[in-house]
Amino acid sequence: MKQERLLQIIQAAHVTEKTSGLATVNQLAFKVEKTATKEEIRAAVESLLEVKVIAVNTVVIKGKAKRFRARMGSRKDFKKAYVSLDKSVDMEALLSEQS
Repeated sequence: MKQERLLQIIQAAHVTEKTSGLATVNQLAFKVEKTATKEEIRAAVESLLEVKVIAVNTVVIKGKAKRFRARMGSRKDFKKAYVSLDKSVDMEALLSEQS
């Protein structure tokens, strides 16, 4: 897989109250490209963060309907990936390195 494609797959880290607690069970959450497969997400995380990935779970989040005055609109759909890392990975060092 080309390096350019790997860089396009992971769009951002998904940081919420729920995902901040995932570090205790060696998991990370990312917003990823909607067309990305689990194998592509695994390869991207392993190459960018230099860690061993155990499993990848994905969820497609549907955009909320929003109003602006009298007009209806909606937020975009996005894909979220939960990545389980190997137990030997030091999560504190990994998270402090990304900050």
